[in-house]
Amino acid sequence: MVPRPGPDTVAAAAADPGREQPWAELGLKEDEYQRIREILGRRPTSSELAMYSVMWSEHCSYKSSKVHLKQFGEIPQETPVGKMLAGIGENAGVIDIGQGYAVTFKIESHNHPSYVEPYQGAATGVGGIVRDILAMGARPVAVMDPLRFGPLDADDTHRVLPGIVAGVGGYGNCLGLPNIGGEAVFDETYLGNPLVNALCVGVLRHEDLHLAKASGQGNRVILYGARTGGDGIGGVSVLASETFDADGPAKRPSVQVGDPFMEKLLIECTLELFCAGVVAGIQDLGGAGLSCATSELASAGDGGMTVELDRVPLRDSTLSPEEILMSESQERMMAIVEPGDVEEFLAICAKWDVEAVDIGEVTDTGRLEITWHGEKVVDVPPRTVAHDGPVYERPFARPDWQDALQADAAEALPRPGSADELRETLLRLVASPNLCDKSWITDQYDRYVLGNTVLAQPADSGMVRVDEETHLGVSVATDCNGRFAKLDPYAGAQLALAEAYRNVATGGAKPLAVSDCLNFGSPEDPAVMWQFAEACRGLKDACLELGVPVTGGNVSLYNQTGETAILPTPVVAVLGVIDDVRRRTPSSFQGAGDRVVLLGTTRDELSGSEWAHVVHGHLGGRPPEVDLAAERGLARLLADLAGVATSAHDLSDGGLAQALVEAAVVGGVGATVDLGPVADDPFVALFSESTARALVTVPAEEVEELRALCARHDVPMAELGTTGGDELAVDGQFSVPLTDLRAAWTATLPAALGE
Repeated sequence: MVPRPGPDTVAAAAADPGREQPWAELGLKEDEYQRIREILGRRPTSSELAMYSVMWSEHCSYKSSKVHLKQFGEIPQETPVGKMLAGIGENAGVIDIGQGYAVTFKIESHNHPSYVEPYQGAATGVGGIVRDILAMGARPVAVMDPLRFGPLDADDTHRVLPGIVAGVGGYGNCLGLPNIGGEAVFDETYLGNPLVNALCVGVLRHEDLHLAKASGQGNRVILYGARTGGDGIGGVSVLASETFDADGPAKRPSVQVGDPFMEKLLIECTLELFCAGVVAGIQDLGGAGLSCATSELASAGDGGMTVELDRVPLRDSTLSPEEILMSESQERMMAIVEPGDVEEFLAICAKWDVEAVDIGEVTDTGRLEITWHGEKVVDVPPRTVAHDGPVYERPFARPDWQDALQADAAEALPRPGSADELRETLLRLVASPNLCDKSWITDQYDRYVLGNTVLAQPADSGMVRVDEETHLGVSVATDCNGRFAKLDPYAGAQLALAEAYRNVATGGAKPLAVSDCLNFGSPEDPAVMWQFAEACRGLKDACLELGVPVTGGNVSLYNQTGETAILPTPVVAVLGVIDDVRRRTPSSFQGAGDRVVLLGTTRDELSGSEWAHVVHGHLGGRPPEVDLAAERGLARLLADLAGVATSAHDLSDGGLAQALVEAAVVGGVGATVDLGPVADDPFVALFSESTARALVTVPAEEVEELRALCARHDVPMAELGTTGGDELAVDGQFSVPLTDLRAAWTATLPAALGE
């Protein structure tokens, strides 16, 4: 047996400066490698090279996006309820929601790993975001999953979709966390590059907040959770930092393998550690693994740490030091513990059958020093690894095709002219992949575990009870229309925010804060970087006007196959608070005899619409007008209607027609409506996607109260008709039995994917 060579030590690096190193294979550029040499005053060891390569990757360092993200810091860090307790730069944002409670939430991506290995890629995406929430001191209480796929009839969609959905459901269900919302969108640009964004919400008391920092000389560094294996070496940190070739990913590092039962033990163990007061600092191990946890904790604390890498528990004894540092094995946490608390810390871990090992200590040297069997293999300033990586001001320019795209307006396309054509168009749209019932997906998720779910799919937003005595609750929605963002990325990001903001409001909650997951193509393409820059600018401006801070988020770049980039997809999550969840407003009709009212103004706006996409295969023109003042007024009105309105449904994809169908079919209650008060053209009334609109129902005796509230908030209202019966009837046009609507709406996914 040939013995393994010894580790590449710091002494060896100083003595052998000319050794060739595989910096390019690890994703570093030549100037980045040279900068590392300048920082260290020598060549890096193989372990140091591994750390810098993963921490300076696009996924971990945000090197192409930092210059644009910094503008989110211009937004006031307060909400209508209270201050933000933790924001950008922490594992997740933390928002004061009153009554001594805080909520932490964040959304991240696991796109490329989910293409390579759909089940594990999606499952570990859920696991990673849950640990981010846990690391803030919170108990995770719910998850959501905005998803994007290629065309529903494409072979590769049939490969990735079932695995991704099973991974999201399998991991979340095993953790016992309800999945309360999300999206499933289909477009040809996502073929070969699906988007798997995962969101988690956690609840904590103000005094339970924990931060990721290693402070206190002599404090111990304890690694606990699952053992470190060879799965995920390089993982998402490398895989998510390069464009896919047309034939698949150019690099296929091992995708992480998740164990949700280990994660459940880790959650309960960590919460008991918090309760015992034995944690001085904490960080989860996700992208970049130990490289990230050690360097970020040291950099955010007193600046020094020593680690004995050979003390790390391994599943594979053949792993080299650099492989251990790059491994993204799941279900691991790192805690900073005062020496007097170590015994109790280890005892609590043993109680939960969670392996825990003291692997180092906090120092005041300002260096991160890592040894392997007594030999030093890492000696670096931790901030240069974790926070002072490359910053690229990538060139960006409005693409020369943008003018022609915007000039090709969908408003000029042929429209249905007869009542029969309107009816046929409605049935075709409700059965289309983006508008059809998503129960095939959501039925694989447990939406009600823990017993605090108040609203979930197919409601406009997810809502959970926070306090069982006062019934305080929070609501979350995620949204994005990538077609709108392609037509105008500045407006598209604002429209994504507006829709999520509106969806939270329809349930009766007050929107408070934003997290985002910005999914774009290659940053090396000036047109893509222009889209990204415009989306960031649009989101910042909209947050300023609506008064909601960005608490954190994620950037996912290189989402393209060959030269084909995905639609720019700035997914926005909005979190809101409701004082009493018993007063929430459902999205579907609740009974006969209620008055049906449309709130907001309808304009002839069809560019980027689902009608243009499905019926004409068309994308062009300008997206619907953004009116943030109208959105804010509508949201305030909807909050005031909690306990008055019997239902509220936002108008977005598919327009009024889709809102009527979903409210009727889900509620099992028909309606008779007159489109005359909406628009002169029945087609525009039904299928326009104008924003700042909602469909509400109120008891007949509450119409005057609604009228007064609309006047107070300056929101136009149009009375359309009355709920009741077993069909959706449009006066003077057509009627469709609910049985036919339900059949059209529910059949699409089962027919394509199997029962």
